[in-house]
Amino acid sequence: MKKYIILPLLLMVAVALYAPLAFSQTTGTVKGVCKDVDGNPIVGAEVQWVGVESGHTYKMKTNSKGEYFSLGIVPGKYNLKLIKDGKELWSINGIPVGLDEKDQDIDLKKEQVTAAQGKGMTVEQAKAAAEQQAKAAKEVNTVKSLNEKLTESNAAVDAGDFDKAIASLNEANAIDATHDLIWFKLGDAYRLSAPKQTDPDEKKKRYDLAATNYQKAIDVRKASEPAQKEVDNNKKFAAYYNNLAEAYSKENKIDDAITAYNQAAQLNPEGAPTYYFNEGAVLTNAGRADDAVTAFNKVIAADPTKATAYYWKGINLIGKATLGKDNKMTAPDGTAEAFQKYLELDPNGPMAQTSKDMLAQIGATVETGFGTKKKAAPKK
Repeated sequence: MKKYIILPLLLMVAVALYAPLAFSQTTGTVKGVCKDVDGNPIVGAEVQWVGVESGHTYKMKTNSKGEYFSLGIVPGKYNLKLIKDGKELWSINGIPVGLDEKDQDIDLKKEQVTAAQGKGMTVEQAKAAAEQQAKAAKEVNTVKSLNEKLTESNAAVDAGDFDKAIASLNEANAIDATHDLIWFKLGDAYRLSAPKQTDPDEKKKRYDLAATNYQKAIDVRKASEPAQKEVDNNKKFAAYYNNLAEAYSKENKIDDAITAYNQAAQLNPEGAPTYYFNEGAVLTNAGRADDAVTAFNKVIAADPTKATAYYWKGINLIGKATLGKDNKMTAPDGTAEAFQKYLELDPNGPMAQTSKDMLAQIGATVETGFGTKKKAAPKK
């Protein structure tokens, strides 16, 4: 009786002993060593085995020797990926995994040679192509990040939060300081924020930083061969010099401002009337009447239809008028003509009445096809 009781118990023990062995036969093992194109171990990379049928992903980290290892892999076909710092270095699809141990080394140097042979390239050429591809991918990510920072900055400027705009643009330069547009926008942010400062020293500092960043934008663009090939390269340069000139003028660096305005006009003749007009305005505010008249004459030469150029030329000329013993005002030659031309081009403009008053002060008449005319004598 006892014999029959002991036997089933022994059978149960036997089954229990064999159970782990049966379980171990339902999964496989994967392992391998990962090396870069120079034959060095790829440390801290992530090796992903993604099940084609199941979609389940097994993730393993490489150790200091570039090794990875994992137990309990369900048999089937897998797509393999090698990822380092969020970047996919290599991949292959349809690797079979069974119940045995699967060795799958990843040697990027060998893969490069294989790829080169398939494309008819030397190993060096394949390596250069891979590096160029990696560089291009990095540039795409960089440009994406920079565009995000630019968007943040533009939104902040629109909201009047210039300090936030400045912070976003500085973060962009920390990512990549080789894009002239970022420096230009940073110059704008400093320049536009300066008038809002109540501390005179801070205001001066911001105008100085604006000028510094505009100059940096110019220097970066000059050093960029792709930028030099852009169709509108000179127009962009001109815009940079124009804003640089404005920053200089706010710092009372008048000669530097004039130099920058002239540079802008030379680079973009189409925009010359605007740049010369800005130059004339700065010189007028600085009390340099003769130079201002010269600037407005350049505006007129570039665009004879710009009415305001004639008006401000007249204002600078009349500022040099003299009074005789009879209290009669004598203005320099060309003064009356300047005001008359303004009235001819813009008879109802915002400076029309002032122009008529100036003409009256120097004893001149309004001689235009649009202004006041002498009444014709009645016919007999």
